[in-house]
Amino acid sequence: MSNDAPALPERHVPRPYARPTAPLDRRLQVKTLDGARISAFCYAPAADAAVTANSATPGVLPVLMLHGNGEEHGIFGVLVDALVACGRPVVAVDSRAQGTSTRGTARLTYELMADDALAVLDTAGLARVHVLGFSDGAIEGLLLARDHAERIASLMSVGANLSPEGIPGNDELAAAAGEWEAWATAGDESALYEDGTPAPSRRQAAQMAELLRLMLVEPHIEAESLGRISCPCCVMAGELDQIPADETRLIARSIPGSRLAFVADADHTLPKVAPEAVLRELLVTIAEAEQGVDWSQFPRSVQRV
Repeated sequence: MSNDAPALPERHVPRPYARPTAPLDRRLQVKTLDGARISAFCYAPAADAAVTANSATPGVLPVLMLHGNGEEHGIFGVLVDALVACGRPVVAVDSRAQGTSTRGTARLTYELMADDALAVLDTAGLARVHVLGFSDGAIEGLLLARDHAERIASLMSVGANLSPEGIPGNDELAAAAGEWEAWATAGDESALYEDGTPAPSRRQAAQMAELLRLMLVEPHIEAESLGRISCPCCVMAGELDQIPADETRLIARSIPGSRLAFVADADHTLPKVAPEAVLRELLVTIAEAEQGVDWSQFPRSVQRV
């Protein structure tokens, strides 16, 4: 590597997590108008499977799961397995430009990724779902519940923010994005990290830089607009989350009737470090939404993946 070449960008090493082991009912590939291909994974109990938990009220509406920035749907592995064991289907999406989903040509925004999630529901034939969103996925969940109330039965928002100012450390984030952008322009793709891991390709670096930049310029959600959310909702964060607690409280306060939950001694990555706490609040939120519902009014496609 020449002296003029940029240094290898610092890698983000994700906290380990267990991927889903529940039966994969089907995998969807949804092509968007701008050419992206959005991958979604539909998990459902086997037809002859015994329900091992919370069997008094088997699940009907599926849960749509939306992950955080730079991740993929597998971060919800423990939660997917627990819900399927309860008899409830799950639709987990690899968000645009992440996991196995491709980028497309449209400008990357949270509204665009929320539209991608709606396209997945349409392709799966699902008129209504519960939503579990984490981080970027929680932002998308807020947009879905606010703007598409007829599609969302309940919302579990974990680690959301309403504006770029809601995340401290923007200088560090901007510096990291700059490193990846420099590599995308002039990086030596034959280089190796100290542990022998190959350097990212320029395409991969450009994608990483764009995802980091997204958090610097988005979202822009007016707290008052969340008053339009009418479904049962739980707003959750870790006590040690880098998103200020006041931001989480503002979100909860702005959503009529929402519940607020903080997890003690936990950071931002609650689906990985505290899945039991997330599951507990998710099941309470689902129960609130489904209590007294006459399921006969819904078509079969709403009830199962």
